[in-house]
Amino acid sequence: MKPFSVCMIAKNEEKNIERCLKSIQDFDCEIIVVDTGSTDKTKEIAQQYATKVLEFDWINDFSAARNFSISNASYDWILILDCDEWVQESNSEEFMQLARTYPTYIGRLKRKNLTYMDSEKQVYIDMVERFFNRRYYHYEGSIHEQVTPSSPRDLIAFDIPLTILHSGYVGTKEELEDKRIRNMTLLMQELERNPDDPYLYFQIGQEYYCMDDYENAASYYGKVLTYDLPPTMEYLRMTVQAYGNCLLHLDRIEEALQYEQIYDTFGNTPDFIFLMGRIYYLSGQPLKALTEFIKATSMNDPHAEGTNTYLSWYYIALIYERMGDVETAKSFYQKCGDFDAAKKRLANLL
Repeated sequence: MKPFSVCMIAKNEEKNIERCLKSIQDFDCEIIVVDTGSTDKTKEIAQQYATKVLEFDWINDFSAARNFSISNASYDWILILDCDEWVQESNSEEFMQLARTYPTYIGRLKRKNLTYMDSEKQVYIDMVERFFNRRYYHYEGSIHEQVTPSSPRDLIAFDIPLTILHSGYVGTKEELEDKRIRNMTLLMQELERNPDDPYLYFQIGQEYYCMDDYENAASYYGKVLTYDLPPTMEYLRMTVQAYGNCLLHLDRIEEALQYEQIYDTFGNTPDFIFLMGRIYYLSGQPLKALTEFIKATSMNDPHAEGTNTYLSWYYIALIYERMGDVETAKSFYQKCGDFDAAKKRLANLL
């Protein structure tokens, strides 16, 4: 039984593609790899694992390449993966059971993004729409393309039992710079065509944030927040979080304190509660900050690794140290494990 097709696009991915393809070898599925102009061994590696390896002339349009790969699949149900992603946990036998239950819906997988944020190694988690029936969906957008209904319908998602790791934000300085130049060029071109698309403002903000350009990042995130978007929208949640971080980087603490007004709307994740703790801490309100950090540690399902554990424990320790309770501070620094900042503070107290 081959109930669905995995579709991938690739260009000069010899460092990554084998890891990805090996991780799905236990899937009972067809594998389509579309190469968009590789000059390395990407195609040769793909041919060892894929059902079909096809070529597509690159036209600066990710959706065009995605839709070409989908059109060459043998099955209607499609799972999209990128070369710099690989499976950590899965139960592919359940995919089609869910597909039969939700034939016109779209499946979301859990993606763990490996990255450096604020000079620290971090993992942040997002849910991305990647499993769908091609009779009802296609891709749109030349960059950071999105799955889009082919006819008017609400986009309703269900979660599939698949967790992947993503290393696309990790690489040499040169590799990351080349990728950002490409992304920014395509995003700005797309923005000229669609100047009223808040998702594009979000993605441009993301690019600036990755460059540590918090001023420009805040400007574009701020544009997203001018739109009347549903609070449940994933990229709105990410915008709120990132915009708040930008304000703190820019020492715009009074503006950050306005987040109290949206506490009830977005305060259902440890990430937002942790952010509020930092806002209170940096505004000179340690007791309010302490309450938020403690609350964060009682919550589950963080989007950024550590917001409900070692990052909050670290700030709790800082506050106790500041209040002169060195023994309690030490105990919380110790809870942080290998977190470098905590290890350094602890060493100074021993």
